[in-house]
Amino acid sequence: MRSVRENILSTLVGGVLVVVPVYLALLLLLKAVQSLAGLVRPIAMLFPDWLPGENILSLLLVLVLCFLVGVAVRTEMGRSIRERLERSLFERIPGYALFKSLTQQMAGASHENVWKPALAEIEEALVPAFIIEELEDGRFTVFVPSVPTPLAGTVYVLTRDRVHPLDVPFTTALKSVSRWGSGTKELVAAMRTQGR
Repeated sequence: MRSVRENILSTLVGGVLVVVPVYLALLLLLKAVQSLAGLVRPIAMLFPDWLPGENILSLLLVLVLCFLVGVAVRTEMGRSIRERLERSLFERIPGYALFKSLTQQMAGASHENVWKPALAEIEEALVPAFIIEELEDGRFTVFVPSVPTPLAGTVYVLTRDRVHPLDVPFTTALKSVSRWGSGTKELVAAMRTQGR
């Protein structure tokens, strides 16, 4: 009975970790669009009545603003300001570092060696996992995600011989987990080619 309760709780937490950030991002986007509606109303009146001009222009303005902020944070001063903000404010928000790392991995922009796909030997099986870090003694900290919620799972510290890093994109491994293991043959094939 206890393992069923833990499984339900783990699945619920994994779902919340995925749904809440997406919901909050959409809520903020809609709020930004609504707050800019008054600003673009004079221009939107030039659009035909059947076209939601205020919404379209507000959304375009928000996207342009996001693009300009993206350009600004690529400059030296922008990077410095972003790093200070992250250290003093964002990193204190629970889960921020996790979502930042995952977002960078999915976008292919991360240069960190975290969340590297692997197959880990747990009991008598190989399970999809992600290498979180390598310890000084050569062991790995690995995260074994729950299926189908890849943001919930268990953390193990395993010896090097029980962890098989894979040369596949992060998104391929994540997709396999979120699809109840469909596509795992790619992961196993990547492990076989590494061993040769």
